[in-house]
Amino acid sequence: MIPTPSYKGKVRDVYDLGDSLLLVATDRISAFDVVFEEPVPDKGKILTRISTAWFRNFPEIPNHLITDDVSKFPPPFQNEESLRDRSVLVKKAKRIDFECVVRGYLTGSAWKEYKTDGTIAHVRYPQGLLESHQFETPIFTPARKNDSGHDENVSESTMEEEVGKELFSKLKNLSLKLYNAAHKQMANQGILLCDTKFEFGLVNGNPILIDEILTPDSSRYWDASTYALGKTPASFDKQILRNWLESTDWDKNPPAPALPESLILELRKKYLELEDKITLCLSQK
Repeated sequence: MIPTPSYKGKVRDVYDLGDSLLLVATDRISAFDVVFEEPVPDKGKILTRISTAWFRNFPEIPNHLITDDVSKFPPPFQNEESLRDRSVLVKKAKRIDFECVVRGYLTGSAWKEYKTDGTIAHVRYPQGLLESHQFETPIFTPARKNDSGHDENVSESTMEEEVGKELFSKLKNLSLKLYNAAHKQMANQGILLCDTKFEFGLVNGNPILIDEILTPDSSRYWDASTYALGKTPASFDKQILRNWLESTDWDKNPPAPALPESLILELRKKYLELEDKITLCLSQK
């Protein structure tokens, strides 16, 4: 029998096993820091498969993954069918409390900030940029992870002051390297990696990738065939849910509105389509 999780996040259950963690991706979905009652069937499995595939695509960059093979989990989790394909055993790391966000295109919160203040991550940009503008080179826009409330977009200098110059430089360079490589690979499948976020932790003082990477919950993936300046291209990610919510009168505070079945099915379909694209992309590396 599986014990009660040590911690229940918005979409994941966490078991603390001492020097390691067991992360279980549920089918729960969240947006604007609110968890919805309706699950997206198989979402946890899809995201786990995508994330582990990307981790293995970058063997030169240390990450937290020990195994996703349920037969190699310690008791009482070993060969537990409910955990298969949606769980990973990982190294325990000291989390660095910043999200390392890389943006290749102007959209989302960056677009809102630019429209209001003419800045992106507190840096002034030229006037007249349109939504979905592709930056000449991807930009690094960190966000502080807060234990309560929303994460907070901050400047590079703020993150550098808080984590130190050397670690900041490592995290920024690793994040940009990962984004550029993934963007290039996905473009071959007609998918644009618009932006993404990476999280890092420290093991023996050295940074490693943790959490999940390059999933449709942590990234924006666009259909390249629909890309055009001045509008948001069709998505293969959680933006589908955010767009629907923005069309309602919900104030983004609990309780969450009920999600229509058609929206849930669309999310599942797009996540599966993206997984197929990523699988093909990585098989051709």
